Amino acid sequence: MTDYATLAELGVATVHEAAGRLGIVDFALIQVVPGSRVAGPARIALCAAGDNTMAHAVIAHAKPGDVLVLTSNEPAPVALIGELLATQAQQQGVAGILVDGAVRDLDELAAIGLPIWARFVRAQGATKGTVGSLDVPVTIGGTEIRPGDLVVLDCDGAMALPHAQVDEVLPLALERAERERAMRERYAAGELSYNVNGLREVVEGT
Repeated sequence: MTDYATLAELGVATVHEAAGRLGIVDFALIQVVPGSRVAGPARIALCAAGDNTMAHAVIAHAKPGDVLVLTSNEPAPVALIGELLATQAQQQGVAGILVDGAVRDLDELAAIGLPIWARFVRAQGATKGTVGSLDVPVTIGGTEIRPGDLVVLDCDGAMALPHAQVDEVLPLALERAERERAMRERYAAGELSYNVNGLREVVEGT
C-alpha cells in the first residue's frame, strides 16, 4: 500500500530529486491554503474549454484520498471550481485538487481548508453541459499524468510520477531527506556547503 502521508511530508522537491529530477508541473501555481501539502493518486477531469461539467463528474466519482486533476484541452483563466464544488469534494474525502485553470471564491476556499492549487484566480465562471472525459491521460506543465499516478503538491508547486515508480522512488526520497537532515545539522554548526561539497576547489583551485 502506497504511503501517501510520507510522500506528502517529503514534499515536491525531495520526491522530484529522488525521481531523477522528473515530473515537475512547470508553471506557477497558487496555493490556496498556505502550509498545505498533499500526495495521492490522480483522478482526472478533462473538461471542454470553459466548461466544468467534468469537474462535477469527477467529484461525484472521487474516493477518499484522491487528488483531483482538473484541466482542459485549452486551459484558460475560467473558474473550474469554487466554494460549492470544493465543499462537495471535501465531503467526498478528496485529499487535494490541482486546477490547470482558475478557481474563484478564494477567501471561502481558504476557509474551507481543502488543499487546492490553481493556475489562475478569476471570478469568471465556467459553463456547464459539454461532456469531456474522465480518467484519461493529460499533460500539464510538460508532465504527463495518468489516472492513479502519484501527484505531490506543496508550497513549491506540483509534480507527478507514474504509479509503477513510486515504490522505487520512496526509499530514495527517504534517504535524501536523511542526508539533508544531517547536512542541516552541520550547516547549523557553522560548516559551509562551499567546503563540504568541494566547491572551493572548483572555484578557487585550492
